[in-house]
Amino acid sequence: MLLLTTMAFLPALLAGAAAPPAAAVGEKKPEPKGEKAMRQRLLALNEITGNDPLQRKLEELARDSKKESTKKLLALAVKMSKEKPQPFNRNVTFLLARAAEFIKEVDAAATFYRLNIDESVALNSERGVAHGYLGLIDVYLDNKRYAECEKACKEFLAIEGEEDETIDSFKPSVMRTLILVTSKQGNNERALKMVDEVIKTEERGWLNRALKGQLLREADRLDDAIKIYLEVIERVKKAKELPKEDRDDYVDRYRYLLSGLYSEKDDVNKAAEQLKLLLAKDPNNPSYLNDLGFIWADRGMNLAESEKMIRKAIEEERKQRKKLKVEDADKDSSAYLDSLGWVLFKQGKAKEAKPHLLEAVKDKEGQHVEIYDHLADVHMALGEKAEAIAAWKKALEHATKSKRDQKRKAEVEKKLKAATQTEEEKK
Repeated sequence: MLLLTTMAFLPALLAGAAAPPAAAVGEKKPEPKGEKAMRQRLLALNEITGNDPLQRKLEELARDSKKESTKKLLALAVKMSKEKPQPFNRNVTFLLARAAEFIKEVDAAATFYRLNIDESVALNSERGVAHGYLGLIDVYLDNKRYAECEKACKEFLAIEGEEDETIDSFKPSVMRTLILVTSKQGNNERALKMVDEVIKTEERGWLNRALKGQLLREADRLDDAIKIYLEVIERVKKAKELPKEDRDDYVDRYRYLLSGLYSEKDDVNKAAEQLKLLLAKDPNNPSYLNDLGFIWADRGMNLAESEKMIRKAIEEERKQRKKLKVEDADKDSSAYLDSLGWVLFKQGKAKEAKPHLLEAVKDKEGQHVEIYDHLADVHMALGEKAEAIAAWKKALEHATKSKRDQKRKAEVEKKLKAATQTEEEKK
């Protein structure tokens, strides 16, 4: 993510916050059963002050999402926000925006971020305006609402800031987001021209160059992207203005991206080299373990070691989720389940592979062209042709417009055609 919108912003929003407005009175229509209590609960949020109490309330709202109570509460809050006067203070609009963002209620989140911006403008709080826009931009970007994200970015970039250069300090990151969403909407060449213009204005920076690397990767210009990331790593190493820990984190981030680029080029040795360097520093990192295990397994290399690495990745990720007290902490990553199923299949253990791949596609994140293709191959190995055909059809339904997915889609279409023709010949 190029933008951060966390509860760390709350202290800034609390400074100089307006007094809670009076609740709307004199309801003209009878409220639906239970709505009165929910209204009172929402209005009571205006009484909460301080970062820690707001943090606890946000966590409470996020936990309640599975019971649908937060969704109902947010729906009523949106309805109440249209009242005159609007009944929520600035802290509450930010809190409700964050809660809606957590449970993927994008329109509600946008409503409350907009209200928060308006309240910040009324209070002449440049910092509040900045944080409201950052939240709005982030929620649109996270949920692939690229046209709306572009509009919000342009609005922010048009603001002339004054207070301690707060607005101006965030403009470079917002510009990078604008360039990114321009590419995401199919205008990759325009985005590349935009990033080149920004790069001309800097000599030592690397963030815009890293963005160019991302755009080049999406344009399937892998060699150019690799060259950029190698340059970025060297620039970060020389960035003495950064603490060493931050420099190391950036280097690791770009090294990981490099490993993916080498993998896409089918340069397994160079991909493995980058991942081994990362694992030497962080031997229990589940992403590094899974990726190295998978790229080896996908090429039929080091299969026993690959299986051990992938199983360790699953184990380490479970530990992380439990430590963070994440919902569904025992639910394994669909990507890691796919890796495990695939390495077992590569070892000739199709029967053992099948349950892991079936589990992977149950999750929305696992409903991907590549995972369905793997599942179909397993079905075929087990003599389950009808199930394989069904899985390949699902694979085609879930192929995105990315070049990688389109390449996989073409492979799936060939397999599906061959399997279907065989079935028709039998008839």
